[in-house]
Amino acid sequence: MAHTFLLEIGLEEIPAHVVTPSVNQLVQKTTKFLKEQRIDFDEVIPYSTPRRLTVKVTGLADKQADIEEEAKGPSKKIALDDEGNWSKAAQGFVRGQGVTVDDIFFKELKGTEYVYVKKFIPGKPVSEVLTGMKDVAMDLKFPTMMRWGSNDFEYVRPIKWLVALLDDEVVPFEILDIKTGRTTQGHRFLGEAVDVPSADKYLETLETQKVIADAGVRKAEIRKQIDALATENNWNIVVDEDLLEEVNNLVEYPTVFAGKFKEEYLQVPNEVLITSMKDHQRFFYVTDKEGNLLPNFVSVRNGNKDYLENVVAGNEKVLTARLEDAKFFYEEDQQHTIADYVERLKKVMFHDKIGTIYEKMERVNLLAKFLGDKLGLSETELKDLDRASMIYKFDLVTGMVGEFSELQGIMGEIYARLQGEDDNVSTAIREEYMPTSSEGELPQSNVGAVLSIADKLDSIQSFFAANMIPSGSNDPYALRRQALGIIRIALDKGWDISLPVLHAAINDAFAKRDDLYKNTNPADNAAEMDEFVNDRLAQVLSGNKLRRDILDAVVARADMPFIQALQAAQVLSKHAEDDNFKEVIEALTRVTRLAKKAPEFGSDAVVDSTLFENDTEKVLADEFAKVEAGYGDAEMNEKFAILSSLKDSITAYFDATMIMADDEKVKNNRLLQLVKIAELTEDFGSLDKLIVK
Repeated sequence: MAHTFLLEIGLEEIPAHVVTPSVNQLVQKTTKFLKEQRIDFDEVIPYSTPRRLTVKVTGLADKQADIEEEAKGPSKKIALDDEGNWSKAAQGFVRGQGVTVDDIFFKELKGTEYVYVKKFIPGKPVSEVLTGMKDVAMDLKFPTMMRWGSNDFEYVRPIKWLVALLDDEVVPFEILDIKTGRTTQGHRFLGEAVDVPSADKYLETLETQKVIADAGVRKAEIRKQIDALATENNWNIVVDEDLLEEVNNLVEYPTVFAGKFKEEYLQVPNEVLITSMKDHQRFFYVTDKEGNLLPNFVSVRNGNKDYLENVVAGNEKVLTARLEDAKFFYEEDQQHTIADYVERLKKVMFHDKIGTIYEKMERVNLLAKFLGDKLGLSETELKDLDRASMIYKFDLVTGMVGEFSELQGIMGEIYARLQGEDDNVSTAIREEYMPTSSEGELPQSNVGAVLSIADKLDSIQSFFAANMIPSGSNDPYALRRQALGIIRIALDKGWDISLPVLHAAINDAFAKRDDLYKNTNPADNAAEMDEFVNDRLAQVLSGNKLRRDILDAVVARADMPFIQALQAAQVLSKHAEDDNFKEVIEALTRVTRLAKKAPEFGSDAVVDSTLFENDTEKVLADEFAKVEAGYGDAEMNEKFAILSSLKDSITAYFDATMIMADDEKVKNNRLLQLVKIAELTEDFGSLDKLIVK
């Protein structure tokens, strides 16, 4: 007979962003527990609200699967004494297995006989096994943990009740002083405590108490009500998916409602209004069919429509107060010039071990000039880049950003345009912050992209040189995200940016203004910084679903441009299934391994054909000469084809030639030939890291 099990962990309200990952974690741990306990089941279904984390398991077997296995004991020599009696070792073994010496038999393993017994372990009833769900519930991990009462136990919020039912029977266990039962809690204001008659009646029981425990159903109901409201008013209600997820995890019984604010606040930039509504109040904003912002908002109440007008009025009052502040700061900020704000930055610390924000802008200005010139920006772009890099942080000391920190960069762009700055300069001020997440939007303008790279590079270099290096999950200054940003921008733009280029920019800035690097000498922890950035490159490339060995091969060459590493990885991945891939890689890696044994040759060293002792040396030299000239300008796919074309001549060469000849001149001449071929393969990293079968 198939069974249904329900576990509900009742809690004080937990933060909205914690709900979904926590119930997913409960599903994963429950699934793992049941598999480890050999309990067959059909599905583990999650339910959640701000006050409960729940799983329902369907199709549970009556009991654990029985185990019948052979257990291996000591060798026969140890199991029997000189007189053929069972030794203490043998007796201890069978006692530990729950059998007797009469159950012993011998089996040979690698030429030695060992004691074996057959062990039968009957499966426990599922009702007995499920008491172990206590450990599953207690093992959940949360971003923030708390203690309550005099307990040492930590959890996201205090546990208030526990429901554990196998069909219609309670599964007994307790956490702290909370015992499992069948009583759950309804909506905090609209419901009351209620008994769940059986595990499969959970949802409908809670619905009688104004709780929609299925998060998917709850979210669909919110969407349905929003759509109805939009149709009724001829609105476009902008539903941000992240905000919808958050709002869904704030309520148990949703009722959507609309509010409004004075039209005079529409004079404030849309970004400010949207931030006030969306980020601060968890409201959805409203536009007309042409996309123009309207003086309305939409929110979700955790309850029914009773006294809804009071809820609307309260939310309107709170939003109005925030918009009034925004309007004041917007008007006040415009009373000062950008130069005024930049001057203030001379007294604002970026970090006490690194210096002021103004000093950071001066460093970034030098880095940006070097990179802009290196990357071939136009004269106009370079001029705009110079201006943007000297003012781009000015909005940090405006009243608006002081109140709405999420708008840094955004207000900088708005204020820059209002004060007559060039469009490229204004846009770059906003784009400098991009990407704001590991997968976030990238800068589109060249000026913004270079400024963003320069700022992120300065932050990484400064913190590493000041010995504030991320470790484990600890990364308080988001340096991982900033390194990812540099790489993603370089790949998106197709720019020839590599670690040597970044170091060249830093060294150039240091040479020009070493006073800006008082505690952040570029030589300090430079190798650690390279390893850090290279790890982020591997992370970015792994998003292209490339083989691990291919990633290892291309990132092994630390001086390779990021875009070249991507192209090399893509080409190797493309050809990895070729019939001759194994032979090509084996031939080339044999070349590179022997080339490592070569002495240092000058850049003008030439292979001497008069030292050839067999035809394969001449053939390889001729083949190499044919492809060498055009190799540097070829596309990556063509380069691999060129290297592949050398396979037969390399193989024949090794078959007929002893590289490490007794004659020193002959040996070095042969090594020089291999070095020249190996230099071509470096465009693909370290090919000897590829796994070929």
